[in-house]
Amino acid sequence: MIGRVNNQLLKAAKLKGELVWHAHDGQDELFYIVKGSLRIEFEDCAVELEKGDFLTVPSGIRHNPVALDECWVLLIEPAETKHTGDEMTLRTRSLKEQLS
Repeated sequence: MIGRVNNQLLKAAKLKGELVWHAHDGQDELFYIVKGSLRIEFEDCAVELEKGDFLTVPSGIRHNPVALDECWVLLIEPAETKHTGDEMTLRTRSLKEQLS
């Protein structure tokens, strides 16, 4: 975690491969691409993001981030978010742990 924006956490995360379909209730989720590329799949379309791009996913919208290569993002999401699973665990570790 880098900081807090209102009641959301700002994280630096290394995304790897396909994550899992999920939605956040009550708050939006923001992805800002620092390195690499990321496809965010929605139920009816997909958006591809490259370094320097950002995308806000409105609350309640199911989405599935897929890292197309080594992808680092600044991620703003609800503070109570807890992800599980091998790939998702990478998103919840601290920046210090991820860089070690």
